[in-house]
Amino acid sequence: MKILKLLNKILLFKILFSFLLFTNLFSNEPVDIWSINKNSNNENSIEQNNLEELEGDSLIIQTLNNQSTTSIELDNKINVDEKNYLVGLFDPAEHDLTLNMWQLSDGEKILNIIEKLNKLNLSNDAKDLYNKLILTNALPPKNNLTIDEFLKLKTNWLIRVNDLNLIKEFLLKNSEKIDQDLVKYYLEQNLSNNNLNDACQILSNLESFDEDKYLAKFKVYCFIYKDQNEIAQMQFDLLKENGFKDKFFEKKFEYLMGYSNEIDATISEKNILDFHLSHKTNPNFSYIPKDTTNQLIWNYLRNNNLLISVDEVVIEDDAKVISIEKETHKGNYSESDLLNLYTRYKFNINQLISIEESYKLLPENQSRALLYQGYLLSKDDAYKIKILEILKNSFDKSEIGNALDKKLVEMLEEIDEKNIPSEYLEFYNYHLAEKKNQNKKIKINNKIIHQSKLVRYFENNMEVEKAEKELNKMLKKIKKNQKYYFSTKDLIVIEALISDGVQISEKNKEYFELDSANIPTDIQVMINDGEIAMILLRLVEIIGEDNLKDLGTESLYFIISTLNKLGIDKIRNDMILKTIPLKA
Repeated sequence: MKILKLLNKILLFKILFSFLLFTNLFSNEPVDIWSINKNSNNENSIEQNNLEELEGDSLIIQTLNNQSTTSIELDNKINVDEKNYLVGLFDPAEHDLTLNMWQLSDGEKILNIIEKLNKLNLSNDAKDLYNKLILTNALPPKNNLTIDEFLKLKTNWLIRVNDLNLIKEFLLKNSEKIDQDLVKYYLEQNLSNNNLNDACQILSNLESFDEDKYLAKFKVYCFIYKDQNEIAQMQFDLLKENGFKDKFFEKKFEYLMGYSNEIDATISEKNILDFHLSHKTNPNFSYIPKDTTNQLIWNYLRNNNLLISVDEVVIEDDAKVISIEKETHKGNYSESDLLNLYTRYKFNINQLISIEESYKLLPENQSRALLYQGYLLSKDDAYKIKILEILKNSFDKSEIGNALDKKLVEMLEEIDEKNIPSEYLEFYNYHLAEKKNQNKKIKINNKIIHQSKLVRYFENNMEVEKAEKELNKMLKKIKKNQKYYFSTKDLIVIEALISDGVQISEKNKEYFELDSANIPTDIQVMINDGEIAMILLRLVEIIGEDNLKDLGTESLYFIISTLNKLGIDKIRNDMILKTIPLKA
């Protein structure tokens, strides 16, 4: 309830204020309760003595809602050095989370559930929830998980998501507690994407990594790239003094610095930096990738226009065309390039007349080319979508479905939905679903609770008092309409409002009955124990590969009810707005 939460915050403030006054009795200096203990033990002996005198006391944080009160204790020693453990992007309050949301959970259980999540192709909604959880500043679990392991969970997730802007923000915000593997990943991804500026910029903003020869080598090259050769020479000399030995890099260094005109045609695939240096120091550079070539190198070749053009591919070479199809699936060639390649095939008139039978007799790459040409030649929408379904199924069967993804959506958009036979509507709507939902806006219908203007409350466009007035007014009107059916979505909205402090008159309570959300037993136990982070991990697992809108209303009901009990209103509101209102 909002009112109780406000009272709780006032109480918490008073406790903190009293604590600060008490601490000031021992020092004339201002006290930062989250300050980092950067000095020696002797320099901090006074502060340590203060903490010892406070031993046994605790700061109680109460999470209040309409059904339960959870008390969680924070050790007072958090104000000494535990800020060193706070690595992330978001402040806890940003998503209604807490600093100690991981502390009460067992590390082994956390690792077990994250191992399960790593095996799933998480939906965008599941990723969004996991992002908010794993990247929020919080203290690590107290049992069975080391600090380094806890921090590694965050960097592993960032690498998995592969959002370079997010990684950059994370690196800059946590520059004193950086995982070198994450730095390497960011540098290599940017280099493979031909964004050397971004790679070198991050190195200049982070502390020295001289102990890591690869990062130190990368930094030397960045100075050369930025025409700071004198600094590059100084850095290189320091490396040599520390025992650095790398004949390949030294040759490339001498060439780039202008000390040698000798062109070394050696191409190293040891890492993307060496491959880049191989390219930049050889005016006649040429490289033909294989199926086993590292994906970073494929990206580098594509982004530097070093791949063989599809126009040069001999279409009679089925193996080569199939290779292009596979690389299109991986993103190394564009879908447009592949489809243009298909148009170069020459088919006889009989094959074009009887496409549905002829494609079955051809090698897989030729059959896809025939189907695509059939789509281009047809002017009948019903026939077009029939051919497109066969074509898409062919890609999927060959496990290269991504080779016809974005272009498929474009082709389907050109087809008039009115002309589509009923048996192809599911295919049509499935592939256009995301596109159709992008521009949909909430449509208000005040005759139905979950579609009414009450949804504006969850957009923070309505005060709780106004929501209370509107809900009671609607319930009063519903009394006159005895045929009104309270859907699960209605109950979700009503329960969320009650959780936030909305009062419903006794007369209006007679018109509906809140069902008890079927919350899994393990989650209910964790609610009782205050294991906030573990609960959210379980919700990520439950959402899994589905988006929220695809979950059943019963599943959605228990998810929202769980968030109500935890008082995590901001995340709950986002979920409600994604799933509950009518959009058109």
